[in-house]
Amino acid sequence: MKNGLKKWRFLPLVAAMAFILSGCGEPFLSTLQPAGEVAQKQFNLMMLSVAIMVLVIIVVSIVYVIAITKFRRSKLGEDFIPKQVEGSHRLEVIWTVIPIILLLILAVPTVALTFELGDQSGAEAEDEEGNREALVVDVRANLYWWEFSYPDQGIVTAQELVVPTDQNVYFNVIASDVKHSFWIPAVGGKIDTNVDNMNKFYLSFDSERAEEANNLFYGKCAELCGPSHALMDFKVKTMGEEDFNQWVTAMQEAGEAEQQFESDTVADGYAVFEDQGCIGCHAINPTQQIGTSTGPNLTTFGEREHVAGILDNKDSEEVQAENIKNWIRNSPDLKPGNKMPVYNQDDLSDEDLDALTEFLMSLKVNNE
Repeated sequence: MKNGLKKWRFLPLVAAMAFILSGCGEPFLSTLQPAGEVAQKQFNLMMLSVAIMVLVIIVVSIVYVIAITKFRRSKLGEDFIPKQVEGSHRLEVIWTVIPIILLLILAVPTVALTFELGDQSGAEAEDEEGNREALVVDVRANLYWWEFSYPDQGIVTAQELVVPTDQNVYFNVIASDVKHSFWIPAVGGKIDTNVDNMNKFYLSFDSERAEEANNLFYGKCAELCGPSHALMDFKVKTMGEEDFNQWVTAMQEAGEAEQQFESDTVADGYAVFEDQGCIGCHAINPTQQIGTSTGPNLTTFGEREHVAGILDNKDSEEVQAENIKNWIRNSPDLKPGNKMPVYNQDDLSDEDLDALTEFLMSLKVNNE
């Protein structure tokens, strides 16, 4: 029995450690390491609310400790009756006015920040030539992948959002099937993507914090949307304005260029891609209009950090090839509920699969 009690002594220690470690996180994902102006303002508001709650807890705890120590029956006796303060106007004013003050301290900046972050006027600002000054990105959430369109630049990407740093980026978000939620934890709060209406908001990406995160942030779906909800993520690549403009130019040129193949194997893979009907779901042109594909745009597939958003694509070309083949053969097992069909050996021979894999790995805009 005593040994059992000794073991239970570790429970408070474990609970305390879990509480402390819950605040730990990586700069590419942690909400407690804000990486932009919006995230910083939301973080400051969160800290204000935490400070108020901690203050209330401390005051209540002090009152509680005083009550149970000063007025103990063993100390004052069975017949002692403390001074009765029922109906005290002073106390009633104190415990009414103080909560109102604390509420105002929290409510005023909350309402002010809500209106500030809801201001979308910057998205419509134009220069002298009538061109929109701010970057606008249309986001479409699908089961279980993300599509990003840059309407002013005329390009579309999937699974990897590319944005410039140190400026506001305005997002128009919508869903094509069920309700999802767009969230980049380190950069700002989430916003729902609905099927029937478009939501709008903006974020900013701090260049110094982005550099700490190796210019790569993680985005998530924050609304339970199906069996692969936890696997519905995307990557956010950040870069300076000049590099971003070069990326846009490269994507636009890729959309205008004729299809070329590095080798006969890649050409055979493209033939398999067409024969299997993949072209009906997946665009390989970055200038295709958003929402016209039932599967992710594959223009930059060979450059992506992950295959299907979940299989690591960074180690080597061999690992990348194995992940692609694994996804094509076993997509329902890797991401349950997704719309990617299964291609077994009866549908796709190993030889054709090798050629198709080579073609997919060749889909790059930046060949460096």
